[in-house]
Amino acid sequence: MHGTPAPPRDAYTHGHHESVLRVHEWRTVANSAAYLVPHLREGLAVLDLGSGPGTISLDLARIVRPGRVVGVDASADVVARANGLARSEGVPNAEFRTGDAYALPFEDDSFDVVHAHQVLQHLARPVDALREARRVLRPGGVVAVRDVDYGGVIWSPASAELERWRELNEAVTRWNGGDGNAGRHLTSWVREAGFRDLQATGSVWVFASDNDREWWGGNWAERALESTFAAHAIESGHSSRAELEAVSAAWRRWAADPDGWFLMPHGEVVARA
Repeated sequence: MHGTPAPPRDAYTHGHHESVLRVHEWRTVANSAAYLVPHLREGLAVLDLGSGPGTISLDLARIVRPGRVVGVDASADVVARANGLARSEGVPNAEFRTGDAYALPFEDDSFDVVHAHQVLQHLARPVDALREARRVLRPGGVVAVRDVDYGGVIWSPASAELERWRELNEAVTRWNGGDGNAGRHLTSWVREAGFRDLQATGSVWVFASDNDREWWGGNWAERALESTFAAHAIESGHSSRAELEAVSAAWRRWAADPDGWFLMPHGEVVARA
């Protein structure tokens, strides 16, 4: 199946199914934004772009307290969930709003740091979003972006169905206007947006323990059938329900294999406005 062409539409490939949000809620500064920590200090104003359910944002807020963190996400439901988490965890210097990455609801020079985790891969115009981030940064402020590169994902044991999963993930992301290999492009995108003093690094997620495999593989087995990714894979003509069921079953086999191992590489860039 080759799929049908579609104009860039900035549609979020994975959606907000519970199997997706469980992964988002696992993310912390320690496992997803450690590269930014040396650039943080108390009292800073931070914008967390594409903040999702807010777990990274709350960690950032704890680090910069008494400074503030504002999380922006396109989904009103997810924003409400994040505000509820901030209240329940007692983090008063974090707040969440709905917003558009291309037209942020803030004045020029409003923030010291703009952070975006796994966001640019889903945008048809990532450089324009970075230019908008630069607009709301104060002179000398920091942008920090981190995105996966699906072309570099490695797993064991070998699986034709998981190889097909990777192909589908890249194809559906492209159909939605994004780039599943964004990690390798971050440096050029950030430079094109006008930032300076770039520092490019990389880090990985590895899932290999019994608990990690059960969690990661189980989530993807569910996502392959129930999330927006599945709906888009079928709608675009790239896949079928039968193929997605085979992919889901392969994730469960991988999760049950005591030798199962999975690595996801990420590009990271910190730069100055």
